[in-house]
Amino acid sequence: QVQLVESGGGLVQAGGSLRLSCAASGRTFSRYFMGWFRQAPGKEREFVAVISWNGGSTYYSDSVKGRFTISRDNAKNTVYLQMNSLKPEDTAVYYCAVNVGGVMLYAENGYSYWGQGTQVTVSS
Repeated sequence: QVQLVESGGGLVQAGGSLRLSCAASGRTFSRYFMGWFRQAPGKEREFVAVISWNGGSTYYSDSVKGRFTISRDNAKNTVYLQMNSLKPEDTAVYYCAVNVGGVMLYAENGYSYWGQGTQVTVSS
């Protein structure tokens, strides 16, 4: 079992920055891919970014590439999402999740454990 707790969300103006954190406890965190997803009002949850177990590989959705950076600190059992140049369309609840199998990295079904989410609101 893995427990995930996100933090760092809030209200920011367009062009601003936020850093989300996701603290994990339970099973060995450092073995797994970790991902970030988001869900805007009235829309399906969508993939944002994923990072490999050692941080050596990262993948991003086209909508955030070049603006967001995913990273992790295995010593702290924490994964981060640095979000720069935020846009109103980035407004959503952001979730971190654990991918145990290392497959289906871009799909919700590939993830076994989810946090409760943190709200990010970007004003224009």
